[in-house]
Amino acid sequence: MPALLRLVVAWGSVAAFSVYGSSWLGSLDSPLWATGLFLWLFLVILWAAFGVVHEAEELAHMLGEPLGTLVLTLAIVIIEVALVSAVMLSSKAVPTLGRDTMFAVLMIVLNGIVGLGLLIGGLRHHQQSYNLQGTSAFLSVIIPLATIALIIPNFTTSTTGGTLTTLQAVAFSIFTVALYGIFLMIQTGRHSSFFVHDGGQMVRSNADVPAETRGGGTGDVRPGAILKHVGLLIANILPIVLLSKSLASVLDHGIEALGAPTALGGVLIAAIVFTPEGISALKAVARNELQRAINLCLGAATSTIGLTVPAILAVGLISGQTVVLGLAPTEMTLLVVTLILSTLTFSGLRTTVLEGAVHLVVFFVYLVLIFSP
Repeated sequence: MPALLRLVVAWGSVAAFSVYGSSWLGSLDSPLWATGLFLWLFLVILWAAFGVVHEAEELAHMLGEPLGTLVLTLAIVIIEVALVSAVMLSSKAVPTLGRDTMFAVLMIVLNGIVGLGLLIGGLRHHQQSYNLQGTSAFLSVIIPLATIALIIPNFTTSTTGGTLTTLQAVAFSIFTVALYGIFLMIQTGRHSSFFVHDGGQMVRSNADVPAETRGGGTGDVRPGAILKHVGLLIANILPIVLLSKSLASVLDHGIEALGAPTALGGVLIAAIVFTPEGISALKAVARNELQRAINLCLGAATSTIGLTVPAILAVGLISGQTVVLGLAPTEMTLLVVTLILSTLTFSGLRTTVLEGAVHLVVFFVYLVLIFSP
């Protein structure tokens, strides 16, 4: 019933904005009206995002690896790219939005969610253990990808202002996708044991899948059940894509009217994209399943850089929009501190409250710097 209600609300909103959207968006000069439209769109898109993650996880459990991981990753990336592209292509182009969104995801995931999760886990379970090989694999990919995407553009001499030439954009995109693809092969192939702990399984066994989705005595998943969840996945993604342009218009107007920093747009998009997975990660930590939380958090950071950067660069090249990737000096410092801190946090076999507190402090510094650079 909640899934049906979610679809009714999402598609009802799409219908309403397709009929009345132009007149509604033409009345944004009223602060109360603009706030109401923003809350409506933001909450509906966020609720639909929960539906996307739910259906993608169901497919992941049924399909197994590597198809399951690909479905979940691509679903999240589609949402992120749709929202970023809509704002990038809005009436007031925001060339830094892709950069701000990716940086916000890294700060929210690697400092906010990880910090809060380790704090909750430390207070509740004192110490929590995980598979060190898995976290090392994640960080060995995140560090170079983050450096290539968000730091190197500031130091290239062919262009200025944190941008890339066409050759650099194409080459870096290919390198990024290739590295992420190799990582995905490692995660879902011969080294999948790196991403489980104490003999746990990375995906649920067939016995954990509802009986109506299983095949006969062989334990195979019925094709009908897979098609059902694929349909529901698409039905949850499409409203997000269709409503993203309206949200971009309201967001663009609101940031300009309030004189808010442009980075706030990236934070809001990152919140929409990662909130469902973030809640899942915190619940896993509370259940003393730190490994699952790490897979969700570090996996989200890896896929965000590995797939979103090439997608945003492609949108920029196709549309002729300028894409600024290089971070400001303060943000670069925060990113470097975060990467070093993450390496130190996950260099041992157990985590405590202290690591969580340190990550949260860095996250709060990031929040302050958004409004007071």
